Amino acid sequence: MTVDINDVEKFVAAELETSAKYLTIPSVSAQGRGIKETVTYLTDWFQDLGADQVKVFDQYQNPAVFASFTGNSAKTILFYNHYDVQPPDPLDEWESDPFDPTVRNGKLFARGVCDDKGELMSRLTVVRYFQEHGGLPCNLKFFIEGEEEIGSPNVGKYAQDAAEYLSCDAVIWEGGGKNEAEKFQIIAGTKGVASFEAEVTTAQSDAHSSLAPYLDNAAWRLVQGLATLYGPDRKIKAEHFYDNVQPLSPYAAEQVAQQEPDFDTQAVVDTFGVSHGKLPVAKPFTAVMTEPTITINGLSAGYEGDGVKTVIPRRAKAKLDCRLVPGQDPETIVGYLQDQLVKNGFPDIKLHFLLGEDAYRTNLEDPFVQLGKRVAAEVYGQDQVVLVPNQPGGGPMLPFFEVTQAPLMGIGVHYAASTPHAPNENIRLTDYQQASGYLARLLEEFSQQA
Repeated sequence: MTVDINDVEKFVAAELETSAKYLTIPSVSAQGRGIKETVTYLTDWFQDLGADQVKVFDQYQNPAVFASFTGNSAKTILFYNHYDVQPPDPLDEWESDPFDPTVRNGKLFARGVCDDKGELMSRLTVVRYFQEHGGLPCNLKFFIEGEEEIGSPNVGKYAQDAAEYLSCDAVIWEGGGKNEAEKFQIIAGTKGVASFEAEVTTAQSDAHSSLAPYLDNAAWRLVQGLATLYGPDRKIKAEHFYDNVQPLSPYAAEQVAQQEPDFDTQAVVDTFGVSHGKLPVAKPFTAVMTEPTITINGLSAGYEGDGVKTVIPRRAKAKLDCRLVPGQDPETIVGYLQDQLVKNGFPDIKLHFLLGEDAYRTNLEDPFVQLGKRVAAEVYGQDQVVLVPNQPGGGPMLPFFEVTQAPLMGIGVHYAASTPHAPNENIRLTDYQQASGYLARLLEEFSQQA
């Protein structure tokens, strides 16, 4: 049987109101909200779908949920998703309650609908579709964690603990969707990330700003030190920082080059209302795929309340992250930056490592990735599908590859203006339905592979 994609899309649309109840739970990991309720909701959902096995792993911080279903072939797909979401703040910028899923102008708005509850909704609705239309074409497994939005600090341990349950032939990851040129993305990897803090103390107490001619200022000290690590050429100025960067394969480099003309930086600028924050980059898509970065996420020093208080701050702190590529170890990278600060004359600026995730890339020529591309071309159009070596953000792909030794591929339901992590996060209903039809066809085709 060849699955009728139009039939799948109609089924998914009819089930949307029921599926969207998942979006009403405020599962904000950064605030510890809604975690227990979400785990209960997911286990009930899987049991209602008739899963053969549902297991909760809860030996660390936020629990992870595992479920498995038996299909009509020996092939097995493992799905990775996360149930936690970012805080909805600032609330006054939302046009509707972030935890009251709302449809406006063909779009579904809710916190987490793009990243990434909407994808699990799609996947589990496809499970229900197959169960009502002859059974699942292959065995399916689901691993859903609850700490992705705080850096997945325990997912590697969870994956190791659950290793006996996770055996599979391929992994379908979260993410993917349509890019700025409305082309469907198949994402085969993720960048790594190192999150850390920088802190400097110059005195035992704040001082009157009239003493600035001869007293150092922790805020100036911090920003001057950090400025030595990053230049106007966008390169990180730390010895050994780039030593182990793994280049793209020739095939992957070709795929990236083909997408460069489609990468619409103006659309990104418009989405976020950027006025003076666009950098002069000749090949922005290539940069996003292949360049490590260093970013100051926030700065804090001295008096930050209302009104005036003229002080010289005694302490200053900053939060930073580095987006990394395969070959770069997060903790080692922070060590290189600390060493460079010492060499640059800022030994008093101390870096404190917070968390890290390794980068990972599946070979774009892997048969599973190529199958995903072929099926996507049938669904979306021959020239409307692109292969992406890695997503710009982080994710715990490497621990799952180490456990499963299976190729990983990210496909999803979002589009370029879904604004994940920002107010009014949304997906287009047509994308949601089409991606569900694509997934159904992909599972069917995969089940028939030798």
